[in-house]
Amino acid sequence: MEVVFLFILVAMMMFTLGIGFPVAFALPGSAIVTIGLAAGTGWLFTGDASSFFMHGTAVEWLSAGVTNFRGIYWEAERDTLIAIPLFVFMGIMLQRSRIAEELLVTMAKLFGGLPGGLGISVVVVGALLAATTGIVGATVVAMGLISLPAMMRNNYSQPLATGSVLASGTLGQIIPPSIVLIILADQLSSAVDQAAQLRSAEYREATGAFSMPSELGVTSTSAGDMFMGALFPGLLLVGMYIVFILIFALISPKSAPSVPIEGRMDRRFWFDVFFATVPPLLLIVLVLGSIITGVATVTQAGAVGAAGATVMAGYKIHEGRGRFVPAIIVLAMLVVIYLLSVSFNLNIRQMDRSGAALGVALAALAVIVLLAALGWSAWRTLKIDNTLRAVMIETAKTSSLVFIILLGAAMLISAFRAFGGEHMVRDFLGSMPGGFWGQFIIVMIVIFLLGFFLDFIEIAIVVVPIVAPILLMNPEANITAVWLGVMIGLNIQTSFLTPPFGFALFYLRGVADRTVKTLNMYKGVIPFIALQLGALVVVGYNPPLVNYLPARVQLLSENAPPPRNPRLQHCVEELLIRDLPAQESTVRGLLATLEGADRSILPPAQERELDTAIAAYEASFAQLDAFVAAMDAIEDATPSYQPLHREVADIRREMLGHTQRIDRLQAQMRNFRGDAPVAVAGRERIEAQIAAAEADRAAAEAQIPERWEQAQRDFQALVQVEMTARNDLRRPTEQAYLTFREMAQTIAAAEAFADLRPRVEALAAEVNISDNSELASRVQALEGEIAALPGSADLRSALSDIRDGLTGRRASAEAAADAAEAAVEQVHADTEWRRAASATLLTPLRAIEEETRFTLGMREQPRLEREHALEVARCVSVHRDVSLRF
Repeated sequence: MEVVFLFILVAMMMFTLGIGFPVAFALPGSAIVTIGLAAGTGWLFTGDASSFFMHGTAVEWLSAGVTNFRGIYWEAERDTLIAIPLFVFMGIMLQRSRIAEELLVTMAKLFGGLPGGLGISVVVVGALLAATTGIVGATVVAMGLISLPAMMRNNYSQPLATGSVLASGTLGQIIPPSIVLIILADQLSSAVDQAAQLRSAEYREATGAFSMPSELGVTSTSAGDMFMGALFPGLLLVGMYIVFILIFALISPKSAPSVPIEGRMDRRFWFDVFFATVPPLLLIVLVLGSIITGVATVTQAGAVGAAGATVMAGYKIHEGRGRFVPAIIVLAMLVVIYLLSVSFNLNIRQMDRSGAALGVALAALAVIVLLAALGWSAWRTLKIDNTLRAVMIETAKTSSLVFIILLGAAMLISAFRAFGGEHMVRDFLGSMPGGFWGQFIIVMIVIFLLGFFLDFIEIAIVVVPIVAPILLMNPEANITAVWLGVMIGLNIQTSFLTPPFGFALFYLRGVADRTVKTLNMYKGVIPFIALQLGALVVVGYNPPLVNYLPARVQLLSENAPPPRNPRLQHCVEELLIRDLPAQESTVRGLLATLEGADRSILPPAQERELDTAIAAYEASFAQLDAFVAAMDAIEDATPSYQPLHREVADIRREMLGHTQRIDRLQAQMRNFRGDAPVAVAGRERIEAQIAAAEADRAAAEAQIPERWEQAQRDFQALVQVEMTARNDLRRPTEQAYLTFREMAQTIAAAEAFADLRPRVEALAAEVNISDNSELASRVQALEGEIAALPGSADLRSALSDIRDGLTGRRASAEAAADAAEAAVEQVHADTEWRRAASATLLTPLRAIEEETRFTLGMREQPRLEREHALEVARCVSVHRDVSLRF
């Protein structure tokens, strides 16, 4: 019966959306009605309102939906969602300020002389508007009113003209900043958590281990990562559109003729080009550049975009004198603030320490002037045609629509789970042949087909939470969340073009001339839909197109993860395997120099540490060979083991599905209580289903090949050998690197210890002469001062003994005197052996530390240097199959 109510839920949602019922009411309304219908049917026929839910009661599931309502409402304060109204405001303000009109006219003049030039100009303008406004309806309407008549006057093919306008208008869905990407990032952040739990459960089931290694975890995403990940695919799509139009124009010149440029390309022409294109490009650089460089979060970049759009609108709609004054002031103040940030430390919390009070004051003054200029621009937009008020009302409407749909989807997902829909989808996808790619292709086809009937928001907030955890948890492809989000975004983009409910078709139909046939519009979008699907295939086959830029920005940022980060280990090891053999002769020469030097001048403990480090480095090359051999053994065994592993993994997933079904049925049985005939019949029905599920599980288990256990033991033995070889290489060599680095720093501090000698001697001379409490405070201050000196632990311990002799329960004049004498001897000894070692050991120690810093010592660095960071970014941007670890 749960399946029946699940069908009713989906059918009711599709019907209400199909007849044009508002989405904000169709989603929660379908959920509430279906839950109520299931509760009423259960009470009427079984005497228990919870009989036809997978588990729980109707009240619990309604409460869950209300809880989701409340959660989404409060989560609107999160960075991910609060960016939506900012970018919406930015887009509407730019649309009202005639940016699109100027861009279209200018680009038509620039590209008109080329074959298909008007179509190319439409694509270029669509890309620029996508990166500034991101509002499909406004872009399609603007280009439909301005460019479509011009293309028709110049005898363009109706399908090509309308297809170019429609496809270019939808670029705002994939080129950042995009509301779709923000919503997808928000939905995927929750999906990643669920996927991580599912993957951990599968790892425990497969290996019996209590916890899963962090390097096997699911990679999360954010709105900023989504923006960066979508940038290259968006540009790829723009390039494919331009190439298609150009090829079409060359094949059929009459369908896309070139248009001679009116007038001369003189100084006035280029002046117009400059002011039509540079301000939008500058705003794009400020918004996207601040995200990509890590200067600002998505929300902060949205605020910058909203402010920039207001400044641009201020001079666009003002025709009088002083038109550009506010914009010039804003740009000047931005330059001033940048120069001040380069010259001073503008962190107010550190102002006392940095001495940058003047810089902070000047920056504050520049900010005040900037805000005044921004207010001036806003005042203009308010007074001229009441533009600001209209933009804010439209922003409130659009943002409210998005958030209300999010709230409604929360209730719908709650009802979907109440009837076991999530488990049903998981079981269905798990049973699909082809592993991950079979599941992924099915999901992409479903999303594409849903695009014929549903808007992008409904698809993003209804489908993604259900299917994303299943795809993300699969270790076979080990995809990143940002790649999945961009792939879904590219797919969702087609929903604006696919009939019968393609909204871009409706927008253009509303503004196009009657001579433009609807059938030609449908014909025109077909090749562009094919191009979008082609881009989907290209990006799917080349994950670095999405993953590389976010990885690069992350690894080059100030908050870059250290090389020890689990997610980077595979790539760091690849660098080690590639670079260390080339260092062997140099490292062995430096080790020989150290071995030939007089190490007896070191204290015994340091001498033993250095001998151990030298031995570890000498053995590292053989250990690297053993590690590579272990990896090669696994690689050689993989072709024969992987098909068997996949077969057994599919069987285990089937068994796990049966186990989960049994658990759900047992939970459902608790709904049939009492001795009423209906309750007894319900228990008998569920017991029969449990018996059938147990039989299915046993049948599935019987399908596991007999050779599986031995094959698994053999392969896991190879994995254990690899892990042992990795640890044998890592632990001693990394400790050896630290020894070389710390010993070099310790020896280099010889003169600092020499400077301490008179101070320690002076303090020692005052023991039992000066006031004990006051002297103890001075000794403690000296301890704190030398704490940063490498190798100062022995001296600090001696100074601590002086304090113990001066104050405290065990204070003793004799003990204080002995401790003072020991401290003087310690500082002399520390100085002498360091000076002696500086002549013979310091140079080779520094040389070997520098030589191996980014090989054997890579994991001990706080961050990767630029060259290695770029190589690691390229490496981690490729998806790596980790399923054999499960």
